[in-house]
Amino acid sequence: MSILQDINTPADLKTLSPGQLPQLCEELREFIITELSNNPGHLGSSLGCVELAVALHYIYNTPYDRIIWDVGHQAYAHKILTGRREQFHTNRKLGGISGFPKRSESEYDAFGGGHSSVSISAALGMDVSARLNDEERHVVAVIGDGAMTGGLAFEGLNNAGVNANDLLVILNDNEISIDPNVGALKEYLLHISTSKRYNEIKNHIHQSLKNLPYLRRFIAKTVSAVKRSILQKSNLFESFGFRYFGPMDGHDIKMLTKVLEDMKHIKGPKLLHILTVKGKGYKPAEESQTIWHAPGRFDPDTGERVQTNKGKVRYQDVFGYTLVELAKQNPKIIGVSPAMLSGCSMTFMKQEFPDRCFDVGIAEGHAVTFSGGMAASGLLPFCNIYSSFMQRAYDNVIHDIVLQGVDVVLCIDRGGLVGEDGSTHHGAFDIAYFRCIPDIVISAPMNEHELRNLMYTAQTGGHGAFVIRYPRGEGALTDWHNPFQKIEIGKSRKLREGTDLAVLTLGHVGNIASEAIQELSETVSVEHIDLRFAKPLDKEMLSNIGNRFDKIITIEDGVINGGVGSAILEFMNDSGFTPKIKRLGIPDRFILHGKVTELTHQCGYDKEGIKQAIIEMTDKNCF
Repeated sequence: MSILQDINTPADLKTLSPGQLPQLCEELREFIITELSNNPGHLGSSLGCVELAVALHYIYNTPYDRIIWDVGHQAYAHKILTGRREQFHTNRKLGGISGFPKRSESEYDAFGGGHSSVSISAALGMDVSARLNDEERHVVAVIGDGAMTGGLAFEGLNNAGVNANDLLVILNDNEISIDPNVGALKEYLLHISTSKRYNEIKNHIHQSLKNLPYLRRFIAKTVSAVKRSILQKSNLFESFGFRYFGPMDGHDIKMLTKVLEDMKHIKGPKLLHILTVKGKGYKPAEESQTIWHAPGRFDPDTGERVQTNKGKVRYQDVFGYTLVELAKQNPKIIGVSPAMLSGCSMTFMKQEFPDRCFDVGIAEGHAVTFSGGMAASGLLPFCNIYSSFMQRAYDNVIHDIVLQGVDVVLCIDRGGLVGEDGSTHHGAFDIAYFRCIPDIVISAPMNEHELRNLMYTAQTGGHGAFVIRYPRGEGALTDWHNPFQKIEIGKSRKLREGTDLAVLTLGHVGNIASEAIQELSETVSVEHIDLRFAKPLDKEMLSNIGNRFDKIITIEDGVINGGVGSAILEFMNDSGFTPKIKRLGIPDRFILHGKVTELTHQCGYDKEGIKQAIIEMTDKNCF
């Protein structure tokens, strides 16, 4: 790494000659591959953005000029070039740097980028601010073609195209987000990028006139006419008021720097369409792009991935297999996911019932309302969305599902702390933000059997909006395939009798509580209740607990403010019970990144934290 080792800031990068940039790109790729082989992260997307990151920092005056990465997991090269090379081994680790751009981490991170489709709106806001403050500041939004399918991206385009601004949008088109992209926009971009005649004519025009500056305007008009005639339609982005340039090879660093330099001098909103390869420069990642989006540990020489499965099936896979099993029995069942078919294991449904499974792109609000429309016509959608992404569809759930009174099963994947992805991805708020909605069922299985039974119960219909929330990763059981049993809505389970204290848990965290209770069983008599439902609550059980216990601990893998612990406090108060209640869960702050075990310990509801809470509540000396 004879070049990279001397690059600590973009100012160092600017000392290189254009001829040195290809070597720097190769060194960056080697560095990223080596680091991520031991410390897992988002590999494929960042390998595909190496040349773009180098070119942007080479041409623009960052951090004064602003670059916004959307989605931020493609920004590893950006981080390495902006003073974080020596810290990169801490990427996504507890106390280390974030896996996404983060404003509090670096002045070069102009805007956080954990969720998709935000860049154009945020960049427009920055560009308008610069104009109002008379600042000669360039603003660039880098958006992937997957993120461009989100509705917010089109809202930003719509507003930016009629605004007096010099915004540059770079569309990084690699035809894939995590799974291959879907929808009309994908087909449109593919048509542009593969039209041989259009590209030949466009390139001929540029080569013929590129040395004649006074014909720049004529070039733009001519190319626009070529696009319309060859593609037989007006350019989508030009219809939004953007000047469109491209498509061009996003891995040609020499051409990319020249084009970006030209872009600095072109006024008005403009869009540069670049074509890249996800996983570029590492053969295994190029050949299996979905797997190598975030592959875990691997051997950088052979590409062999390190398997860490402990014999337990992931909740995601249990969901996927069970959905297929239920769909075979119930022809009304439909699968819906916003660009996360593989992440939520709905690929099983897609393979078995391709006509009954829909990937709608990165469009969570549309996924929910689309499901509502099908439900209003007699179908039964299982709409699977990650908890932190469901935040983006909150109004759709209220207006288009609950108020319509239709049956939709809202499968909330990644509920609770998810680990290394950090605060933008933790499923912290869903229990609280759903609990205040009337006429909604909120459930969380403690294990795989409960997940299957809740799914079976939900598909019997007549329940309206039925939320099933479960965590990321391995479950609690090795023998997970149980016969289906219908669960009574709002009915809890008593797991253990006790007399000193009652522990009420919701979801998978109940397994950790069970271990803690067992280890204290010789000293403390604890009654353990698996709530199953955050709404409706089991009022009969709670009244029994209120009558028998003056000390209660609630445990949930979600925020304690407004969560199920708050619901139990409200019930006890409204019913005239006065027990002392300690709530364990995610405290009132954003939790950063690290291993789940590290984060639950930090929040005080790992096994040791639960044991300590029981000891303190009962004043028992257990040591």
